[in-house]
Amino acid sequence: MNLKKYLVRALHRLQKGPGYTYKELLVWYCDNTNTHGPKRIIKEGPKKKLMWFFLTLLFASLVFWQWGILINTYLSYNVTSSLSIGFKTMKFPAVTVCNANPFKYSEVKPLLKELDRLIEAALERILQPGNSSEDESPPLDLELWNQIPLVLIDEHDKDNPVILDIFETNQTAVGNDTNVNNGTAGDNETMGNKTMNDFGAKPTCSHQGSDNCTYRNFSSAAQAVTEWYILQSTSILSKVPLHERIRMGYQAEDMILACLYGAEPCNYKNFTQIYHPDHGNCYIFNWGMDEEALNSSNPGAEFGLKLILDISQQDYIPYLSSAAGARLMLHQQKSFPFLKDQGIYAMAGTETSIGVLVDELERMGYPYSDCTMNGSDVPVKNLYSQYNTSYSIQACLRSCFQNHMVEICGCGHYMFPLPEGVTYCNNEDNPGWAYCYSSLRSSIKQRQICIDSCKETCNDTQYKMTISMADWPSEASEDWIFHILSYERDMSTNVTLDRNGVIKLNIYFQEYNYRTISESAATTIVWLLSSLGGQFGFWMGGSVLCLIEFGEIIIDSVWITIINIIGWCKGLKQRRARARYPDAPPTVSELVEAHTNLGFQHEAPGAVPRAGELPPEPGTPPPNYDSLRVRPPDTLGPDSNRDTE
Repeated sequence: MNLKKYLVRALHRLQKGPGYTYKELLVWYCDNTNTHGPKRIIKEGPKKKLMWFFLTLLFASLVFWQWGILINTYLSYNVTSSLSIGFKTMKFPAVTVCNANPFKYSEVKPLLKELDRLIEAALERILQPGNSSEDESPPLDLELWNQIPLVLIDEHDKDNPVILDIFETNQTAVGNDTNVNNGTAGDNETMGNKTMNDFGAKPTCSHQGSDNCTYRNFSSAAQAVTEWYILQSTSILSKVPLHERIRMGYQAEDMILACLYGAEPCNYKNFTQIYHPDHGNCYIFNWGMDEEALNSSNPGAEFGLKLILDISQQDYIPYLSSAAGARLMLHQQKSFPFLKDQGIYAMAGTETSIGVLVDELERMGYPYSDCTMNGSDVPVKNLYSQYNTSYSIQACLRSCFQNHMVEICGCGHYMFPLPEGVTYCNNEDNPGWAYCYSSLRSSIKQRQICIDSCKETCNDTQYKMTISMADWPSEASEDWIFHILSYERDMSTNVTLDRNGVIKLNIYFQEYNYRTISESAATTIVWLLSSLGGQFGFWMGGSVLCLIEFGEIIIDSVWITIINIIGWCKGLKQRRARARYPDAPPTVSELVEAHTNLGFQHEAPGAVPRAGELPPEPGTPPPNYDSLRVRPPDTLGPDSNRDTE
């Protein structure tokens, strides 16, 4: 109760200026505010007062509307990009070189022997359907073929296409629920070429013997055969241990014939070997894993990296690699090279010069963009972390796909790293893996999940390349160059190299100017405050002090509301007390006076009356002092000033 009284007194003291009612408070505000409109409302005549009231209301509405637009613009967190050009000594990029062919055919031929015989027989039946040999010796092993066959699709009758297995003579009409052109036939996949007949390659089914298969159509038999061979070889090579796959690939001492960085000689020992599923053994120069990254001393071709490579084209796998050359990529130190997406080819028999320009990208993080600094806030487990490489969007997307493949198909794809405790898919252990992989790869939903889960890196370095080529070596110099290179590699006086297997590379900085593309906030808190103040000053002639005055009147209104609530609560208690005591109870002073005049004195039971006092009559009860109550302080009426404090 004392706290409430103190609060009421404090509020009253604070409210001495504006007044104790809402009307008094509003009049006081309009008369004392620095905002122009409200003063005119209370000082003008009736007609102008009405006009100024509507003008003030209109302009106040415009202010709040503009404020809403400005605040919404600020909360959208837009960015602006700026381009700056600098000059400094830069780190030479990491250079990854691979052979376009992943394995030496002489090493991997025993594993692919049956597959090669199948594809040769299939090509013979495709190209010469009437002259195909029936007496294969030894007979073909059709187990691989039956798992994922190549089929011919006759579409002379568009409404009733006919599917013909190359190694079968019977024809199968495609049902009405099959749409060959759209690549679907029940649940299966085919590859196809469109010649006299559509060529459907590999109808992948959920399990062997199933009628539900997915067909992938191709416009050329060359594409269908290549895709079919890659899928089948993937199943075979996935069962080969990693160290065996590395042994079957191209070794650094055989592939890297000569190396020169600036004025310093180098060799294959200055390269770091990694195994890449698409290209076999790859070799990285200046990766920065074990030692400091190299700086480029000067721009220009004389201060870059010079390489001479031997790709041994005569040992290519005929049906797996249709392109010949070296695959190379420039990237940052400690980043994994995704050559299939970002690499370039260098052609055999040429000298390829690559001039490099550097672009540095600096993105703003949350809330301006959904980028990540190191991938720690990405929900996808990075499977490429086993290489101790930095995060990248490509690593995240492939890790996401592999995780979905393991979850849905029960095994991992050969082209991506494996999570712990998982094996690669193959036809023997996972008969329906090709169907599952094809369905997952074509699923837009799964693709969108990975896109939404992965993030771009906030800081990135991109290398822009200017590429030029020339024949190398020239006809006049090829004899002595090939003699020297053959002797240095094989210690042989015979020429073991030729123009179809040798590549020369020159990689260098064109200039030391680098471009930095950085993002900055388009709207800042300073911009927001100045814009809000500008709109308020333009429409209402106000300032920050006017806003403080407006805040003051809100606080005063709250205080008046509190006072009214407390007064209402006190009045409610008084009404309840009056209902309980219709007649006003005696005050303390009245009780004292009555006690003195009547001489009431409480006697203990059995006490002897004093002299001059008459004993109480028999049967008379003692006085009830409980009925003499003191009036509660909360029920004091207007005459409460009679009480003694």
